[in-house]
Amino acid sequence: MGPRHWTRGVTVHPVVALFSALGLAVTPAGPHKSPGLDWGECDGKPDGVVCATLTLPVDWARPHGPTFEMSVAKRFAGKTERRVGTLVFLPGGPGDSGMDRPIEGDRFSQEQLDRFDIVSFDPRTVARTAAPTCAPQPDRPPVVLRDQADFDAAVAANRDYWRQCRATSPVFDHADSATIARDIDALRQALGEPRLALHGSSYGTLLGQMYAEQFPGRVRAMVLESVFDHDLPLTEFVRTEAAALQDSFDEFVAWCGRVTETECVLHGTDIRATWRSILQRADGGTYRPLTSFEIASTPLGLLQTPRWPQFAGLIRQLDRNEPPPPPVLDVASGIFCGDFPAAVRDFRSYRRILKVAADAAPDVRYGAGMLAVSTCLGWPRPVANPPHRLAVRTDVPVLLINARHDPRTAYQWARHVAAELGRHGRLVTYEGWGHGSYLRTPCTIATVDRYLIDLAVPPPGASCPAAE
Repeated sequence: MGPRHWTRGVTVHPVVALFSALGLAVTPAGPHKSPGLDWGECDGKPDGVVCATLTLPVDWARPHGPTFEMSVAKRFAGKTERRVGTLVFLPGGPGDSGMDRPIEGDRFSQEQLDRFDIVSFDPRTVARTAAPTCAPQPDRPPVVLRDQADFDAAVAANRDYWRQCRATSPVFDHADSATIARDIDALRQALGEPRLALHGSSYGTLLGQMYAEQFPGRVRAMVLESVFDHDLPLTEFVRTEAAALQDSFDEFVAWCGRVTETECVLHGTDIRATWRSILQRADGGTYRPLTSFEIASTPLGLLQTPRWPQFAGLIRQLDRNEPPPPPVLDVASGIFCGDFPAAVRDFRSYRRILKVAADAAPDVRYGAGMLAVSTCLGWPRPVANPPHRLAVRTDVPVLLINARHDPRTAYQWARHVAAELGRHGRLVTYEGWGHGSYLRTPCTIATVDRYLIDLAVPPPGASCPAAE
């Protein structure tokens, strides 16, 4: 449920035109008006930010059928006399809420805050937008399965979980990224904008890709930051996810070797041997209730920023048998499983995929790919939005920006998507580390801002130097 002070939206539906013709349209609250949204206060949030809900069809194939409400927030441009248009931020995860981004403003440069009305939303099944009230069983099998009995139990547990979710969310089976792209275009219409500037981050880049594919003429400009590659076979998805985390681990080890002990508490030690020892102890249950998978996943959060000194401190803490709080390992399965076919028939097939990850990442073992596989085991097929080669024909090339050393969305993914886009895409490489590149340096900020505001497309092969 959204905050109780939000004003309910007007449905995007042919009936709206009839109501308007009869003089029955509802007048939006307050001074801010849009053709299809009634903006209201956001429970005490600062001036310049308003919220609304937009009523949309559960199934776009049945536009006159059941509906749900998508929660939307808007931050008005700081300098209205220099306003360029509307920038829609596409949240990642999947499962991230977009509602706080326009309100907090910390995801955007000051120039963007001055020049754009910034809009974001909670996608289907997320937070305030028809989120299901369901939770995985506490005694479900571990993420890393051990045998066929574990495999069968994981499939059964997933299907039981999804049954609960379907019972409490009307959109659970209609939450794939191609469907959410239809929601985004309905939002564009409700905002009264002929074209949008869009910025997708991480999994939000898949929303951007699907929008650009379906509505190329509605894209004024689009940034894909930390690029998700949808066109991958399952084994290649798992391999590249694991290899990306291993690469970031290697970069961390190299950094620790070239700085002082003051900066890295593990300087001068055999970090790889220490980490292997930690994982072996995790296999034996030393860090219960944390599993070995959860211990092996701790680099994901710390290397994506990256927070190298903190990761060094965590390794020392684990070496002293002091486990950290459990990491958050959650994926919005209604969205992700609608995009991603975890076509694994049995434990034998699963074990082969596990070996692919281990071979690609001898130090970190898994990467995020095995969590994705575990999340979607047993999902009914065919999936709503299967992986496919992109067919994008936007007027202005889509701007991709990716760190060379990204532990979550591999640089290889960005290169592959850029190749699929051809002349309709342009990749800028941030020659540094971490997940997310836009606010890393003055170069990355200027590259994105000049593109979004002035439509200045960087030259082929453009890059920004790393910030140590």
